[in-house]
Amino acid sequence: MLPQQNIRLFRFTVLLKRTSRSFSSPSETIRTQYSNVDQREVENLSKQSTEWWDPQGPIRGLHAMNSLRVPLIRDGLITTGAVEKTFVQKPNVLANLNILEVGCGGGILTEALAKLHSKVVGIDPSEKLINVANQHAQDDTSLAPQQIKYHVETIEQHAAKNAEQYDAVVASEVLEHVNDKVAFIEQCLGALKPGGSMFITTINKTTPAWLGAIVGAEQVFKLVPEGTHDWDKFISPIDLQRILSSYNCNTILVHGMFYQFWANQWCWTKNTDINYALHAVKLKEL
Repeated sequence: MLPQQNIRLFRFTVLLKRTSRSFSSPSETIRTQYSNVDQREVENLSKQSTEWWDPQGPIRGLHAMNSLRVPLIRDGLITTGAVEKTFVQKPNVLANLNILEVGCGGGILTEALAKLHSKVVGIDPSEKLINVANQHAQDDTSLAPQQIKYHVETIEQHAAKNAEQYDAVVASEVLEHVNDKVAFIEQCLGALKPGGSMFITTINKTTPAWLGAIVGAEQVFKLVPEGTHDWDKFISPIDLQRILSSYNCNTILVHGMFYQFWANQWCWTKNTDINYALHAVKLKEL
């Protein structure tokens, strides 16, 4: 349970942000009028657009991560009762569920969720990456056109038009690129139905995370381009749980994740010092 003063502090911070932020309809291109759109981050990730769907390219780690994050989302939605009993253990397990992926990039996770028959909306501020995502989905004949919709949007823009619309909101490998995490999570939860699930994978703010995600992954082994990560933007599981709790969300799972880069494989671990996954549920108002 959070100390009451911490909850008040988070809510006061959010109130200040609400009074200073105004929402506008989406423009054709995303500009930096929103605090959580770091144009440097967008441009850096957009440089990978032509190789996004190469499973052995610079984004290979994200492709491999689907082996953990797809079951995380599927099993989490089964556990919370969002999945209809008749669909459990069937290929269309996520049928009739609406999922929002925030910061979807070129659609690696978006497509995997759609193939479990959910209706997925993917949003990203990078027009290049959304174009890649759209083209790849169109080329995949196993996907029905109505299963995936992509938008060049920020979460602020999307949440303003889609309040409490989704059974699940996913932010996978996004939070470590976000400037204002409280505002970002507030908007994600604004798009989530009461009783819905928030799924997050991100990087802890520890010395091992700095050594592994920046020194090792970027500078030594060149697994991702240099400048991909900023240690100042990492966040610990306890701080993330505090933010979620202040918005009436109950964290039900935190798992460590370990990347075996030599084999391009991910595995679960009890150790959350570097990568971790979190599942929280937005509580229904009494």
